[in-house]
Amino acid sequence: MKTKAVRMYGKKDLRLEEFELPPMGEGEILAHIVSDSICMSSYKSALQGSDHKRVPKDIAEHPIIIGHEFCGEIVDVGKEWRGQFKPGQRFSIQPALNYKGTLDAPGYSYRFIGGDSIYVVIPREVMEMGCLLEYRGDAYFMGSLSEPMSCIVGTFRAVYHHRSPGRYEHEMGIRRGGNLAILAGVGPMGLGAIDYALHNEESRPGLLVVTDIDDARLARAASIHTVEGAKKEGIELKYVNTKTIPNVEEHLLALTGGKGFDDVMVFAPVKPVVEQGDRILGKDGCLNFFAGPTDPQFSASFNFYNVHYNSSHVVGTSGGNTDDMVESLRLMGLGKINPAAMITHVGGLNAVAPTTLNLPNIPGGKKLMYTNIDLDLTAIDDFAERGKKEPLFAELARIVERSNGLWSLEAERYLLSHAKPI
Repeated sequence: MKTKAVRMYGKKDLRLEEFELPPMGEGEILAHIVSDSICMSSYKSALQGSDHKRVPKDIAEHPIIIGHEFCGEIVDVGKEWRGQFKPGQRFSIQPALNYKGTLDAPGYSYRFIGGDSIYVVIPREVMEMGCLLEYRGDAYFMGSLSEPMSCIVGTFRAVYHHRSPGRYEHEMGIRRGGNLAILAGVGPMGLGAIDYALHNEESRPGLLVVTDIDDARLARAASIHTVEGAKKEGIELKYVNTKTIPNVEEHLLALTGGKGFDDVMVFAPVKPVVEQGDRILGKDGCLNFFAGPTDPQFSASFNFYNVHYNSSHVVGTSGGNTDDMVESLRLMGLGKINPAAMITHVGGLNAVAPTTLNLPNIPGGKKLMYTNIDLDLTAIDDFAERGKKEPLFAELARIVERSNGLWSLEAERYLLSHAKPI
């Protein structure tokens, strides 16, 4: 079977091309990809090429398909898996396979599977590791976002507290009914964290404080995850622009009645933000450094007096595991969480290579690609302007307006029905 895909041949060498897939083996599965969201990790691998730890050394001769946040449908199932999977099932994949201790992952290491392709052959190890995950939702884009959403689930599960004073037992997860601060928290991943904090079923805070330094971004976040909506969930939600406050730590601590925060999540690799997070921790407080720095020498000060006397502690998370991804798929399938707020741009398979290579220079949140269409990358905020000349975007603008400016199932279905095929 022929497919079109974006393949990596070397550093900054991404090519959209058509080629023949090998026949599916008895231990493999043939699948049709519909959507893939582009991750900064894909940009980093494209920048490093075969120097990247997950990318093979021989990509110049045997290129790999990029993209690891994808969703699609199973087309055919090899004999070994017919009792577990069937054609027509929708799926997502946990790319961090950890197969036999290797770093190999779809989107980085494989010639015939990656998110930026129309058809792929899913290799045996994906199923053996339990990483082919059924998705029961209607919108493909949510299946694509289950991978980044799983990173958020993992963040909430990785923090910990002492079960009781004087006992060396840790209780995993944010403090139930406690004080949670999400710093630099209205970017795409921060919006996902707010959504999960408000609607997860494991542990919710009593007070949720979200900070940023941009009024427009804070206003957008507040229009998506409202103070009134949080109150219905039993949570006091406050948005704070720290740029306009003379003594930020004093202000934030006052919101807790002087107690401090049980949990602080830092969503930007910025030294003053990390240190601010440390200073607002309460007793037995846990700081999660979520944002991944590009500088391997990145560091920040941490108050070790408080480590000793207040039991302050810090953890870092850089991704979710399979259980986290299963949880994110489950909550999306139930309609409990809606990661659409992460998406700010959409495009087709033709837009994948230029978007990936220029990702740090493109503002906004997630760039969502539909692999079966030809569409230049377009910001959702630009739909109305393009709609003055292009009927496709005029209708998309009307659709997203009905969903508070967010991408939606209706928008996805309209785009897939009316866009130019690739």
